[in-house]
Amino acid sequence: MSPLTTVKDWARRIKRDAVAVYFAARDPRTPVYLRVLAVAIAAYALSPIDLIPDFIPVLGYLDDLLLLPLGIWLVVRLLPAPVLQESRAKADAALERPRSVAAAGVIVVLWVVGAGFLGYWLLWVSGT
Repeated sequence: MSPLTTVKDWARRIKRDAVAVYFAARDPRTPVYLRVLAVAIAAYALSPIDLIPDFIPVLGYLDDLLLLPLGIWLVVRLLPAPVLQESRAKADAALERPRSVAAAGVIVVLWVVGAGFLGYWLLWVSGT
């Protein structure tokens, strides 16, 4: 197996486990302390804001490559086995769901219309 294949498999597992952590945080069988940690990890994984901005050379990806996988690993290790299995199954199902090109188009149109209104408003405000 090539190193690239190994890295791709690792990245897929991390992605699946990040979604599984989200589902586990919502499961009532998950202990409260672990729910809090799982919500924090899932929110950080899905958040566009990073602890260390990505534009900083080398350090910018440190949180993505080390901190996030370590947090996910910790939650996965502490989860009860049945909760982990069910959460991974839900994550696999969610990640295999087909994506809608039409829905993506609607979102893009909404952003363009919103940007147009913002531009119009900025021109109107600066003109008065």
